[in-house]
Amino acid sequence: MTKPVELTTGIPAIKPATAEVVAGPWPNYFNCRHLPERERWEIYGLAKAGREALEERGIVMDESYDDFVRRVTRELDI
Repeated sequence: MTKPVELTTGIPAIKPATAEVVAGPWPNYFNCRHLPERERWEIYGLAKAGREALEERGIVMDESYDDFVRRVTRELDI
């Protein structure tokens, strides 16, 4: 008989029906507007990767992906 993951690792398993919903506050990227465009694009990529990592762990964002992209690109002025 196999044991549930949370019993063998001590880490609770996140089930989609009970996923945590994160409503914010969201990171603000306005303070990066002074950076060169290439660096702002890199920060944009990091922001997307960070969100993806959270979603892969089962965390549901209250902010839709499209709203997230619009907000981050507006804040980074790209």
